[in-house]
Amino acid sequence: MAKTALVVGASGIVGSAACSHLSAQGWEVLGLARRPQHQPGIMPVAADLLDAQATKAALAGLAPEIVFICTWLRQDSEAENIRVNAAMVRNLLNALGGATRHVALVTGLKHYLGPFEAYGKGSLPQTPFREDQPRLDVENFYYAQEDELFAAAARDGFSWSVHRPHTIIGKAVGNAMNMGTTLAVYASLCRALERPFYFPGSAMQWNGLTDMTDARLLAAHLLWAAQTPEAANQAFNVVNGDVFRWSWMWGRIADWFGLQPAPFTGEHRPLEVQMAQDEGSWADIAARARLVEPDLSRLASPWHTDADLGRPIEVVTDMSKSRRLGFSLYQPTDEAFFELFTGLQAERLIP
Repeated sequence: MAKTALVVGASGIVGSAACSHLSAQGWEVLGLARRPQHQPGIMPVAADLLDAQATKAALAGLAPEIVFICTWLRQDSEAENIRVNAAMVRNLLNALGGATRHVALVTGLKHYLGPFEAYGKGSLPQTPFREDQPRLDVENFYYAQEDELFAAAARDGFSWSVHRPHTIIGKAVGNAMNMGTTLAVYASLCRALERPFYFPGSAMQWNGLTDMTDARLLAAHLLWAAQTPEAANQAFNVVNGDVFRWSWMWGRIADWFGLQPAPFTGEHRPLEVQMAQDEGSWADIAARARLVEPDLSRLASPWHTDADLGRPIEVVTDMSKSRRLGFSLYQPTDEAFFELFTGLQAERLIP
């Protein structure tokens, strides 16, 4: 009989990749979301994790061996982020039966960089970031999620893993943090409207080294950790394995879209400003090209891309712990972008 996995946040970038990977590996997959989307081979589970009783009812009779928590809800303040996202993890873990063997939590590099309200500010650890670096002395909803996970694991006896990707490249409509699709939409707008293709970030990001995480590699890492005894009860950074400078990558992306990148002068040109009036233009482009999503806000998240590309510090992530334990997958980041763009075209999300 197929083993059963529960993917929480199944319609998001990470969750949808995890569902696809698990299904391909022969797992029976339960895909939990507030409003589950149709995913071939995935059993939908509808639940609002902020409602403890409804979550318990939705999971009644289900016995997943492993659980992947790939979801969060952005709030207006970090205090609210902590309250809401800790409650979601707590309600989920309280509702699970005793059959669960392993729970994986996906967080990110805000573990090292700080939450949105203090992002990249104050005293930060040196790069490359390593998993054994201590928490920052600041409130952070990632820490609150971890603490709920650790407490439930101690109570219920399951093993756990925490996965900290850098900026994720993947496909999901309506996702709050989606650089790949945001850049694809921005490039499509620049091409259609004959606007300059400006790099929207800081000089540090243009010139400094960075790395990223393909959602498919992250999905493989989640399952690897759940099946590797030596990986139990540990936190892991998860990145593609290469490093690059945006001064190189920007030209690669421009070439894919048939654009000539505008020269970078050091001037900060945030996408939130550049794309502020583009809702109507995107709707027109979608109508002409017969795209399936005319709502720009469901494809692009300029605020999040601006946060990543506007950082005043170099961000590189160490993945030695996973390598030492045997995880060897590697994904060139430029190819991850190109494969995403090809997929977006194939599904008529960009022209």
